[in-house]
Order: sequence, then C-alpha cells, then structure tokens
Amino acid sequence: MLSSIPTPLATIGLLVCSNLFMTVAWYGHLKFPTASLWHVIVISWLIAFFEYCLQVPANRIGYGYFTAAELKTIQEIVSLTIFMVFSVLWLGEELRWNYILGFALIVAAAFVIFHKW
Repeated sequence: MLSSIPTPLATIGLLVCSNLFMTVAWYGHLKFPTASLWHVIVISWLIAFFEYCLQVPANRIGYGYFTAAELKTIQEIVSLTIFMVFSVLWLGEELRWNYILGFALIVAAAFVIFHKW
C-alpha cells in the first residue's frame, strides 16, 4: 500500500503519525501529576511502541530519497510542530513569541541543510 504513495509523502506522513504517538508518550502524562511514576513509565513505553512501528518504516522508506541528516531534520520540524500544537491544546500552555522565533530559526536551519550548495 505504501509503495503507491510518493516517497516524500509516505515518509513525512509516517513521521507525523509517529510523532503524534511520541508526543503523547513523552508529555501526555504531564496533565496527570498525581499518577504514579511507574504507571506513567509503563504506559509511555506502551505508547512509544507504536511510535517506533511508524518511525522505523518512515526512515527505511525515506532513506535514499532523503539523506540521514535530511530525515532527522524533517523529524525535528514535525516533532516541534506537533509539540507546539499539543502543548497549547492538551497542556493548556501559552504559545509565546520566543518559542515561535526559535522554531523559525530551526526552519532556517532546515533550509541550510536541504539547500544544494
């Protein structure tokens, strides 16, 4: 099924799905500060399993079309984008101007990495 999807779309789509799981696994428990730490760890590991089930194929599919550095850059941008939305919607945190500026600088770094010099 994934073989009929263009490589960049399949790679980025899997990375987006993967990072949704990762963000929930790493930060979702912060909304439940009274949950015991060992419960949080076990549940996070169970959620992270699904993240790996998507992350590994994304890198396998994308490698060759993208370099490893490009794959990592895409993953970081996807991760930060999802985290910004998650922190506002799930954790109720404020999206501050300096967070947006920092993210813009990371996007500028991505330009440098993807540009053919």
